Amino acid sequence: MLTGEGLDVIVHSTHEAGYKVGGIGAVLDGLLSARAYLKNVRRTVLMGTFDLRDTAGMDRLRAPRNRFEVLYSSVDGVRQYERADQLAAIEEAFGVRIMYGRRAFGPSAQEVVLIDPTDADSGRIADLKYRLWERFGLRSDQFDANYEYDLYVRAALPQFEALKIVLGADMDRRRKVMMAHEFMGVPLCLVAELEQPNAFCRVYYAHEVPTVRPVVEEHPGHDTMFYNVLRMAGEQSLGFRHVFGDRSHFYKHALLEAAADFPAVFAVGDLVVEELGFLGSHFANKAIDLVYNGIPAPEVQLEAKMVSTERLRQYAENLTGDRPDHVFTHVARLVPSKGLWRDLRVLEELDPMLAERGRTAIFFVLATAPPTGRSSSDVMAMEADYGWPLNHHEGYPDLVGSEIPFYQAVEHFNRESRAVKAVFVNQFGWDQERCGTKMPAEMSFADLRQGSDLEFGQSIYEPFGIAQFEPLPYGALCVVSSACGCVGFANRVTTDIGRGIVVADYISLPQNLEVRTWQDALLIGQETRDLVERYRAREAAQTIAANLPQSESDRARALAWGQAVCQRMTWEVVVSEYMLPALARALHSF
Repeated sequence: MLTGEGLDVIVHSTHEAGYKVGGIGAVLDGLLSARAYLKNVRRTVLMGTFDLRDTAGMDRLRAPRNRFEVLYSSVDGVRQYERADQLAAIEEAFGVRIMYGRRAFGPSAQEVVLIDPTDADSGRIADLKYRLWERFGLRSDQFDANYEYDLYVRAALPQFEALKIVLGADMDRRRKVMMAHEFMGVPLCLVAELEQPNAFCRVYYAHEVPTVRPVVEEHPGHDTMFYNVLRMAGEQSLGFRHVFGDRSHFYKHALLEAAADFPAVFAVGDLVVEELGFLGSHFANKAIDLVYNGIPAPEVQLEAKMVSTERLRQYAENLTGDRPDHVFTHVARLVPSKGLWRDLRVLEELDPMLAERGRTAIFFVLATAPPTGRSSSDVMAMEADYGWPLNHHEGYPDLVGSEIPFYQAVEHFNRESRAVKAVFVNQFGWDQERCGTKMPAEMSFADLRQGSDLEFGQSIYEPFGIAQFEPLPYGALCVVSSACGCVGFANRVTTDIGRGIVVADYISLPQNLEVRTWQDALLIGQETRDLVERYRAREAAQTIAANLPQSESDRARALAWGQAVCQRMTWEVVVSEYMLPALARALHSF
């Protein structure tokens, strides 16, 4: 914990300041709701961007469920802020639009400043980009054509000017932190150092390593290749550039490199620490603090869990005609990093084991390529026409893009399986309105988490993986890959991880594989990875078969264990035992 002084101000620089988009939004929800954070941080300001042309984004920003109270907005004609004239002057000087207000996070509401830099003064921006090159070596001329890079750089200077207005006298306080959440938050931190050196203790919060992600995702060897190369090359003191080449032309990498000089760096998982060190001397010689993500730990009774399980079983029976003994689930974005094919590989090994016992299971996969899913009217039509989601047709409003090959794999699995059937629900949402009349009327997304016996999450790149452990406090068996950062956290809080968490280790190689050098590891492609995946899938299936609940008393024991473990992995634990001590060290040396 921090000393009695606490922190005067934390500024969070993030693209999810206005509304939740993904993982960083989930982090902010947990972080800014934690009692330990609220007790130790006197004032919080979130800095981000908005785009008035983005109709869907503006709808999400203004939606009542976002709980964003606008106090100043030239766009909306709102001037309920006492410093409205000063914000308006910044808009005039820079050619930007500003929104200021307060957004609720759990029991608290925090200040939010958003900038739309679409029409920002080009002369000022050009001058800023020159200064960024002069001071930090950031070559904006290489990245100007990239919308994302240009957006955050164009916004940074008016953001800082607006921040000074909003903070007022607090700009003179001593214990101030500016936290860049990923590369998107870096430009504001750089501008702050340009404009007022040492005004803030800058922290880079690494939720992933953007230089590494595309290498893992695009190489056919995926995590099996990459992490073996990392470790074998590291033994020879060789870094990423030596093995994979120069990435200075990649704008995310350039911003990441610029953040290496920040006084503090936080990483959400053990592998992120290794990845940052592998990038080279900037990070290799830096003390990096582990600040895991927290996971929810709600209290739940066995009776409530069984109600949810029965709803899921009933839905399975409505779809297939059979009522399963077990319910398996996977909730994820339909992207390569989530490794959904690995679920089917494990189930191919598990299926005969369950059949031999006379047990059955349903596997619900909730994933969609279009982020918003399908309209209710389309769902009802597809259900009536051909029995969606048990059956699918190619073409919108049904299967599009990456959904097509995944459903083909599901079809193949279902033709061959005896005990387990997979149902691909390519939708956003989990209720009767979004998923059709065969879903029980009482069903909600909470049932999917609470009622599952097993949740898959065997990603090829997963810096932490909050979603993988969300069903854990409800007694579900969580099957994750060794690339998931949440495994490191679990190993720190329990020596009995195998009781509720199955780690499929697709990184460690079987002894019979002749991989002795990093050059050998670099040659690992799909063929070798397939061999490793089949080998590890068999191991995972055996562990699952040994640990699946067979009775209500088994579920009660799993529920008690899951809740006990999750209580040691909450945001309260993360803030008090990881983040606040790391901030105290950073401020002490700043």
